[in-house]
Amino acid sequence: MTAEERDPESYAVIGAAMAVHRAPGYGFLKAVYQEALAMELNLLGIPHVREPALPIFYRGEALGASYRADSICFNAVIIEVKALARLTQVEHAQVINDLKAARLNRALLLNFARRVWSTKGSSSRRLICRIRSDPQKGFRTLTTDPPSEADRARRWGARFQRRERAKKERFIRRLRRFTQIRIFLNLRKSA
Repeated sequence: MTAEERDPESYAVIGAAMAVHRAPGYGFLKAVYQEALAMELNLLGIPHVREPALPIFYRGEALGASYRADSICFNAVIIEVKALARLTQVEHAQVINDLKAARLNRALLLNFARRVWSTKGSSSRRLICRIRSDPQKGFRTLTTDPPSEADRARRWGARFQRRERAKKERFIRRLRRFTQIRIFLNLRKSA
């Protein structure tokens, strides 16, 4: 059984989001992508509700304030649309709050601000973040955005420092061996 057969609703919404990304392209504001995605979902016949008011409960009582998700499709999948250069933990937390408020267990965080749209491959840029909730395991992020340049630089900087430290230690070991051999040869000549 393929992943598409296990979760056809999410894959239908991802297909609609890819079509939206191809048409206007990247670089617009969030509102443009929300409108285009709503139109695409209507064309595909995917049932959805735009910006539903989700009640917030505190100690079992509903608060006067409500929380608004961007869309809910199939009454089962929350859609959060972003147009940011990079998704951060703040956006992930917002989607997790959407899931808690709606009492659902699937959400798609769609980021339209990238030129490349891909959901597969470790080296490709990922624009779709699928978040699922599991009563036993809590919330899991299945697909995330790539690390930022600062994260990448930090990681490569640490690798470079380890490599340089190893080179230095090898040099010191060779120098010690060479010095020991030289001392041994000097002792032999004097004897």
